[in-house]
Amino acid sequence: MTHANHTVEKIGGTSMSDYPSVRQNIILSERDSDDLYNRIFVVSAYGGVTDKLLEHKKTGEPGVFGLFANAESDWAWGDELTRLSRHLCEINAKLFSDQMLAQQADQFITERVEGVRNCLLDLQRLCSYGHFQLEEHLLTVREMLAGIGEAHSAFNTALLLQNEGINARMVDLTGWRDNALLPLDEKIRLTFENIDLSRELPIVTGYAQCQEGLMRTFDRGYSEMTFSRIACITDAGEAVIHKEYHLSSADPNIVGKEKVVPIGRTNYDVADQLANLGMEAIHPRAAKGLRQNDIPLRVKNTFEPEHTGTLITRGYVSEKPQVEIIAGRKSVFAIEVFDQDMQGEPGSDRKILEVLARFKTRFITKDTNANTITHYLDSTLRQVKRVVKALEEVFPNAEITTRKVAMVSAIGSDMQVPGLLARTVRALADEDISILAIHQCIRQVDMQFIVDEENYEKSIANLHKALIEPHNHEYAIVAA
Repeated sequence: MTHANHTVEKIGGTSMSDYPSVRQNIILSERDSDDLYNRIFVVSAYGGVTDKLLEHKKTGEPGVFGLFANAESDWAWGDELTRLSRHLCEINAKLFSDQMLAQQADQFITERVEGVRNCLLDLQRLCSYGHFQLEEHLLTVREMLAGIGEAHSAFNTALLLQNEGINARMVDLTGWRDNALLPLDEKIRLTFENIDLSRELPIVTGYAQCQEGLMRTFDRGYSEMTFSRIACITDAGEAVIHKEYHLSSADPNIVGKEKVVPIGRTNYDVADQLANLGMEAIHPRAAKGLRQNDIPLRVKNTFEPEHTGTLITRGYVSEKPQVEIIAGRKSVFAIEVFDQDMQGEPGSDRKILEVLARFKTRFITKDTNANTITHYLDSTLRQVKRVVKALEEVFPNAEITTRKVAMVSAIGSDMQVPGLLARTVRALADEDISILAIHQCIRQVDMQFIVDEENYEKSIANLHKALIEPHNHEYAIVAA
């Protein structure tokens, strides 16, 4: 398959917060003026802004949306929106030394924020009448608020580049005051029909309003879907994601920076396994489009521009079977349903899945035997308690228990190594780490081990030591 010669590149929120590095290492990157174009940049909101708009991604502390959706006070969300507006203008003050440019940036974002404020006030008044229910409009509110962050960063980036004589153009996909609600692909196609990539540098909002409602499916992962669809619709030669770290053989904060190495090559299957653990190089649904269109994905470290990064392709398989990455997830909730009536009775798992779907709770993996089904959930304790209560109603005779655990996984594009599982189990046992559950499927691209949460870091470090370090990283540093 032959692709066009342009790239589509996504810049993450942490990277966006360091504009000098974005400018020097990504936009300019020692290019002459003729080489600046034939690139499309999809930008995230500045670090922490989406947390303030929606809710904190890790702690769940409510932002503007959380306060509006659960309004005990009619003014709490408005006060938070005022604080947010002030914060966005403070970001502008750090970015723009030119007073006229700073004023232009402040005016843009203030008008956007106040427009949203007026809309929410109107909605609140409308829903004070019994015919209109606020819950029916919350997803739209969430999407409208999310779009503020990307509009802010895209406008600023385009303005800063224009001031340097670069023909940058903000491409606002947030739907602000649009007259029509289009499918995502059609919206992208119509937008880029009028852009000359050889002469213009599009700076595109990571959030795109569309008929499908990106947040309904992807929630905070919406920018990766926008990025992926732009790459597919414009037939990009390569998709690039700029992050604040390398895709490495393990977490350097656990294993040690001197022991881990960036992964030079891997495939989309490995990327999916990482996403399942919440350590995504890219959302699986976003990766699907790139894989189907045979578009390679490169993951680069914003702060090490000289490194070629990790190249992810559809058909890559390591030259010899091996483990490439040790990854994991802490604070996983295991819900175990034990019911002797399960044996020989189909449908028990379906009933559990229906409960999980009702509470929009994602499970990472599960295991079953004759009378027990255990799901390992990526969720909060509050949500787990709600799920357990519902399960007790569905299975009145069952024993339902919960436990907080950790999951550690060995991942590779080809792990069909005789004795690998035994070697891995021995590496944990030698450190007196009890294995609570093991998962390995025939495809052999990953092995998952459930351990006590207190043994998480110890397990990661020891598996990396046993499975990767003895090989002197020879297979981890494959040239990209």
